[in-house]
Amino acid sequence: MKLALNGATIMHSPLDADVEIAAECRYDALEVWAGKLDAYTRDRPLEQLAHKMRSLRIQPWCINSIEDITFRDAFGRKAILAQLERTCAVARAIGAPGIVVVPGRRDDGFDRRESVSDAVDVLRAMSDVAGEIALAFEFLGKPGCSVPTLDMATEIVAAVDRQNVGMVIDTFHFHAGGSRIDDIARVPVDKLFVVHLNGCEDRPRVDLTDAHRLYPGDGIIPIDAILGQLRAIGFDGVCSIEIFRPEYWQQDPRGVARTARAKAAGVLEKAGFTING
Repeated sequence: MKLALNGATIMHSPLDADVEIAAECRYDALEVWAGKLDAYTRDRPLEQLAHKMRSLRIQPWCINSIEDITFRDAFGRKAILAQLERTCAVARAIGAPGIVVVPGRRDDGFDRRESVSDAVDVLRAMSDVAGEIALAFEFLGKPGCSVPTLDMATEIVAAVDRQNVGMVIDTFHFHAGGSRIDDIARVPVDKLFVVHLNGCEDRPRVDLTDAHRLYPGDGIIPIDAILGQLRAIGFDGVCSIEIFRPEYWQQDPRGVARTARAKAAGVLEKAGFTING
């Protein structure tokens, strides 16, 4: 099992510092937060970032993320595909194998059939653009999201049926959207490109926001059951720690990264996984 640090967990840290922190805290990989790329490239080339990652032995994993890909009009679809082209160019430049892509809202109400059809259509179009770059589709367990559960994401990825399209399981969204432990058994392990690890405050699901995330193993998420099922299907890929908690952002990023790694390693090892390093 490889552990990645998601740049959102230490949001106020610049991208070049994220690489250093990931190396110092014994992560294998960095999930690059897309919002930090613009600031980095204002005065430095991407080749410099790629060199730094190679020299510190940090694998650039997914770039996170391209958002609101579903239920776009023709102009919006064109904009998404143009954004994907640019992001794929960045991924190739730094050696990242994938990009996280995220569904949008359905403000007029949830309709499963329409949501699945629309997501399949846009992901096939994005697949054609992405080429060898993998697209990791992440369901969001938020009110109004067009794809809120793992079973829907699994159905969508199966219907897309493209080698470069897979999925993300985020433990916060798994809990917040009401996904079921049994749903994990139906996930093809070769389509599970990354797992986002986090905890969550004990609040009603409808009230949950990203700010209520906690370190892995803390709070209400049934992390032991989720990880046990992931191990049962043979998952042994990359787990990335993604926590959008403003309280943590105000703390020393190295301390947050160390604590996050220790917490993640604890729950993963309890579930029977072996952690690199």
